[in-house]
Amino acid sequence: MEIALVLCLLVIAIILFATETFSVDVVTIGLLVVLSLSGILTPSEAFAGFSSDFMIILASIFVISGALSETGLLDKLGSKLIKGINSKSLFIAYTMLITGSFSAFMNNTTVTALVTGPVVGMCRKLNISPSKVLIPVAYSSILGGTCTLIGTSTNVAVSGYIASVGLEPLHFFEIIWIGLILCVVGIVFMLVFWRRLLPDRKEGSFTEDYKIKQYLTEIVIPPGSSLIGEHAFHSELAHWEVKIIKVIRRKDEIIPTPSTIIEVEDILLVECKVDDLIKVKEHAGLHVRADTIGQKEIQSDKVRLVEVLVTPGSRLVDRTLKEARFRQNYGLVVLAIHRFEGMVSKKIGNVRLKIGDVLLVQGTEETIDAIRNSTEFSVMGDFRVNMFKERKGIFSAVIFLLAIIAGSLELVPLSVAFLTAALVTVMVGALHVERAYEIMNWKLLILIGGMSAFGTAMHNSGASEFLANNMVGLLGGMGAIWVLAGFVILVILLTQPMSNAAAALVILPVAMDAADILQADPRTFAIAIMLGASVSLITPFEPSCILVYGPGKYKFMDFIKAGVPLTIILLIIILLLVPVFWQM
Repeated sequence: MEIALVLCLLVIAIILFATETFSVDVVTIGLLVVLSLSGILTPSEAFAGFSSDFMIILASIFVISGALSETGLLDKLGSKLIKGINSKSLFIAYTMLITGSFSAFMNNTTVTALVTGPVVGMCRKLNISPSKVLIPVAYSSILGGTCTLIGTSTNVAVSGYIASVGLEPLHFFEIIWIGLILCVVGIVFMLVFWRRLLPDRKEGSFTEDYKIKQYLTEIVIPPGSSLIGEHAFHSELAHWEVKIIKVIRRKDEIIPTPSTIIEVEDILLVECKVDDLIKVKEHAGLHVRADTIGQKEIQSDKVRLVEVLVTPGSRLVDRTLKEARFRQNYGLVVLAIHRFEGMVSKKIGNVRLKIGDVLLVQGTEETIDAIRNSTEFSVMGDFRVNMFKERKGIFSAVIFLLAIIAGSLELVPLSVAFLTAALVTVMVGALHVERAYEIMNWKLLILIGGMSAFGTAMHNSGASEFLANNMVGLLGGMGAIWVLAGFVILVILLTQPMSNAAAALVILPVAMDAADILQADPRTFAIAIMLGASVSLITPFEPSCILVYGPGKYKFMDFIKAGVPLTIILLIIILLLVPVFWQM
């Protein structure tokens, strides 16, 4: 009965993770509640994962990465490192190498967000489509995480789980050699096949790329109009859901603010639906100058267009532009939104923003300069990095390096070393304590803590042993390596609807029980599962891939074409080398 309940909960969880009916943290807590009420888990077992030292390591890494990012240190390093390269192939190789190196010690999603803007800028300089470079960037950030214990949350979670069942946890640099091999293979693969496998989508004009021309027009305010004297944000136009993008008043171009008042003979560049425009014309007696607007009208010497990427840790995530008071707080007008599912062009003020959304924004040169160091988004193609906390950034990097040395040499426990480093970065002002709480990925922490407990539930209920016996019965006759291959393939498939860490924690107890049945080393199985979860590049559901989806103007099949063959090659390498580095 308990086995059936746990397996049913697992199926339900996978479905909910895939459909995103509820957020992952809500689903995870729901699992813990059901497992606790059923008696499969005791309260202490259900919440043990949240008090473990690997959760402290993960939380500390979020704080340290945030400090390095917000001081501007990584932006400056990244933009300097990829400048001065004229060869396209060399640029791709160098960019992948730098990205993978950063990702070995930082969250790969953060690294991808940091380098995407400068990479797009270099692509324009080298006359190469961003679509030829950004998939390699995402893949190198993912593969870089396989080199160290802290390279990805999956590594930390797996190390914590195997320690909880009495096995030796991973050492900091224990997986570096196989991780480097995986990274090198990934770089070589992309260098050989990037021309064939990756799409060549040239950047068009903003009006073409974002399909905004069908929603933009100019209207003239004639004498006697009821709009004269009204505030731009609270006029009849706002009531009709017509957005004023720009006011042309004689020779001046004005980005409207809450205090902007409409005057006679103003020319308004507006965005709206065709039906709304007809209603405006009928009710307000306005003169419509044009049916469509080109890029010259949107962008001029005084008013500029830029693309900005919504990054992890941004206050904009899960909020609408209206809730965030975007125009009032940043002085920018959002013309369109591009995201993983496609273009969002209607009623964009009501769209809840997600990580990886690309916003086409309009503003004056001064307002665009003011957001270049924003922690909410990254300006695409931007190289002008203003270091406003350079000394604090360097100090944070030194503290991080000392923590790595102290933890890897086991001078102090790794959790204590990283927690100390995180504390110091906050105390010196590299990151405000309020911001530290904001950039913390609480959903991921809850997911990992809860799925660790779910692994315990599978063991307590006998579900892991049941599945292990079936897997051994199916593949055991061909040898332990085939059973291991079955589990690695299974975890790769599960990472499509689930996060990598969650998929690894679901498979781990089953795989380790199978290793016991085969009299193999459970730790070897655990490491293979961990690496398999980290090299799943089949679909763009990885956060790093989602971040580049919009800037690269990719389609779903672009990731299938490049990711499937590379994943197969990496899978073979894992199955060949893991039993060599860690004897079965």
